[in-house]
Amino acid sequence: MADDPELPSDALLRLANAYGVTADYWGFDGTHKVASATTLRAVLAALGVDASSPERIALAAAFVEDMPWRRTLPPVVVVRAGRLAHVPVHVAHGDPVEVWLELDPEAGGGRRELTQADVPVPPRSVDGRLVGRATFTLPVDLPLGWHEIRAEGPSAGARSPVVVTPDRLELPPALQGRRAWGLMAQLYSVRSRDSWGVGDLADLAEVSWLAGRELGADFLLVNPLHAAEPQAPLTPSPYLPTTRRFVNPLYIRVEDVREAAYLSAADRALVEWAGEPVRLLDTDPGPIDRDAAWTAKRAALEVVFAAPRSAARQAALDAYVEEEGTGLETFALWCALAERYGQETWPEEALDPQSDLVAQARDELAERVAFHRWLQWVADEQIADAHRAALDGGMAVGIMHDLAVGVHPQGADVWALGDVLATGASVGAPPDMYNQQGQDWSQPPWQPDALARAAYRPYRDMLRTVLRHAGAIRIDHVLGLFRLWWVPDGAPPSEGAYVRYDHEALVGILALEAHRAGAVVIGEDLGVVEPWVRDYLSERGILGTSVLWFERDMHGAPLAPEHYRPLVLATVTTHDLPPTAGYLAGEHVTIRDRLGLLTEPVSVVRAAARAERDQMIAVLRERGLVGDDPSEREIVEALHRYVTATPSVLVGVALTDAVGERRAQNQPGTDQEYPNWKVPLADSAGQVVLVEDLFTSARLRSLATVLNADIG
Repeated sequence: MADDPELPSDALLRLANAYGVTADYWGFDGTHKVASATTLRAVLAALGVDASSPERIALAAAFVEDMPWRRTLPPVVVVRAGRLAHVPVHVAHGDPVEVWLELDPEAGGGRRELTQADVPVPPRSVDGRLVGRATFTLPVDLPLGWHEIRAEGPSAGARSPVVVTPDRLELPPALQGRRAWGLMAQLYSVRSRDSWGVGDLADLAEVSWLAGRELGADFLLVNPLHAAEPQAPLTPSPYLPTTRRFVNPLYIRVEDVREAAYLSAADRALVEWAGEPVRLLDTDPGPIDRDAAWTAKRAALEVVFAAPRSAARQAALDAYVEEEGTGLETFALWCALAERYGQETWPEEALDPQSDLVAQARDELAERVAFHRWLQWVADEQIADAHRAALDGGMAVGIMHDLAVGVHPQGADVWALGDVLATGASVGAPPDMYNQQGQDWSQPPWQPDALARAAYRPYRDMLRTVLRHAGAIRIDHVLGLFRLWWVPDGAPPSEGAYVRYDHEALVGILALEAHRAGAVVIGEDLGVVEPWVRDYLSERGILGTSVLWFERDMHGAPLAPEHYRPLVLATVTTHDLPPTAGYLAGEHVTIRDRLGLLTEPVSVVRAAARAERDQMIAVLRERGLVGDDPSEREIVEALHRYVTATPSVLVGVALTDAVGERRAQNQPGTDQEYPNWKVPLADSAGQVVLVEDLFTSARLRSLATVLNADIG
C-alpha cells in the first residue's frame, strides 16, 4: 500500500480472508489500495496467527478450516427473532446426540426440544478422528433473550448461548409518529456555582429538568461518561477512557451523596475545605483542571465513604455490587493497583490479573477496592437521578449517553479483558481528505474470534451498564461494528488493513439490550460509508447521523433538507468542529493555521471556508430563512430552521450554539497543542455561562422557540 514492494501471495490472501482481514479497499481519492504482505502478516500476528513463512501459512489455513469441527457447538449463536436458523452439532461419526434449549429466565424460562434437520454433510477427519455433523433447527417462535443450547451424547457434552435479537429495534412509544429535538452538551464544561471545577451529575440533572420543563427539549446528549484514571494525571479525552463499562467518579456531586448530610461537624469541615479552592474555578474561563477537581473531590469522597450507612443503604450497595459481579470487582481492583503503582511501569506480575502478586494485593488493598466499588454505586445512583429528572421535566427520551470507540491501551479494560482485546495493533483510520497520513487512535481493538468465544458477554455487559439509566445511546464510529482499521504496532497509520466483525451479532446484541432498556440507538456513521451499511442499520432500526456541513448533493452543493434521511439524528455541527458561530467566522481555519496543521496556504483554505459560508447563506436566503444582511445569531437560527425542515426524527442542538460560544471543544490532529476537552461553556464574549444563568439566556430561549415552532 505504500513503499513495501512485496505483494501478498495467494495463500496469504486466502488466510487473511479466513480470519476476516480485508486485503484491499478503495481509498478516499478513488484509488484501489492493496495491503502489503508485511501488513497482512503483522495484522494476522495481532490476531494470534503465525503467517511468517509459507509453511506456517499452510498450517494456519488447515487449522482455521478444521476449527468449527473441533467444537461440539458453536461458541455462540446469534439469530433474529422470527428467522429460521440451523445449528451444527459435531460428534464422533455415527454417535447419537440429544439437543435442546433452556430458555432465558427473563423470557419465561422452560425447555424446548430441537429437531434434527435433513441436511446431509459428509464426515471429516480432524486430528486423527472422524467427526460427523448433525444439523438442528431453532424454532422461529423463540422469544427475545439469552437462551442456552445443550447437546448430550456419548461423545458430546456441551452448552452454548443462543441469543435471539429483535429483527428491528422500534422507536419507543414516546417517539412513535412524532419528531423530537434536544440539546448536546459536554458535561464537564457545564458548571454551576456548586460544581467543583467540573460539570457533574447534579448539573446534568438540573440542566435536563430545566431543558424539558422550560424549553420543551426531549433529550440531552452528553459526552461519554466512561471512567478515567483513578488518580492524576487524568486523560482529558472522554473518548479515551480506561473502561467503557464503568463511570468516571469525577462527575459525582459530593454533597448529593446521602451520607454527606449526616457527617459530623469535623468531617463536614473536611469536605468543605476540600471543595473550597476548586469551586473558585467554576467561573474561570481558562482550561478546565480535571486533576485539581478530582484530587479535591476524591479526598472529600473518602471522608463520606468512611461514614456509616443505614441498613437499607448498605443493602442497596450490596445489591449493586452483586448485580455488577466480577466485572465491578475486577475494575475496582485495577483502580486500587493503579493507585499503588501509579502510571509508571507496573511490575510484570501485576499485569496478570491471575498472578499471585495480584491475589495478595486484593487482600492488602481490600479497603481501596471497596472504596472504588462504592464510587461506582454512588455514580450510578446520581446518573439514575439525572435521567429521572429529565423524564420528570417532560423529556420524551431523557439522557442520551455516548459510547466511545475504544479504550486506553494501558487501562482497566486492557488489564481485565486482555483475552478479548488484540495486542500488537491499534484502531485507527486510513488516509482521507482531512488527514492524508491516516490516524492511529492508540486503542486496542476487539479480537473478533476471542470475542465470539466469550459469547460477546464483555460487549453485552458493557452495553447493559451504559444503558441502565438511558433513554438513548449514541455509538461513536458505528462502522466499528462492521470493520475496523487495524494499525500494526510500529507501522504508520497508512500501513494498516481492515478487519471484519460479525456485524449481525454485534448489531443484534446492541438492538436486544437497547430493546430491554427501552432505548433509542443512534450510530455515528459519518465519513466514507458503503451504502449497504447505512441501509442495513436502517433496516435494523439503528438511527444514523447527519451533520449539515457534511451533507452535500451530487454536485457538491448543500443537500436540500427534504433529501435528508428520516431515521437520523440531524445536527448543524459536531464536537470536532468549532461551534457554529466560530465556524461561520472561520475559527476552524484560524486554529489549524496557528497550530501548523494546514497542508495548503492559509489564504487558499480561508477562501474555501468563506466560499462554503457564502454558499450556505445563499441557500438560506433562497429559502427565505435570512434577509440580505443577517446577523450571526440570525444565521445560526436559520441553520437550525434548515435542519428542522428535514424529515429527521431527531434534531440535536449543541449547547455551545445556544449560547454563542466560538471555541472548539476538540481540534482533531492535536494533543497538547490545543486544550482539547478542557473548554468551559462560555458566551460569544468568552464569559463563562453557569447553569444558574443558562436558562435566562435570550439566545438560548430564542433558539428553543425556533425548534419548538418547527418540530413541536
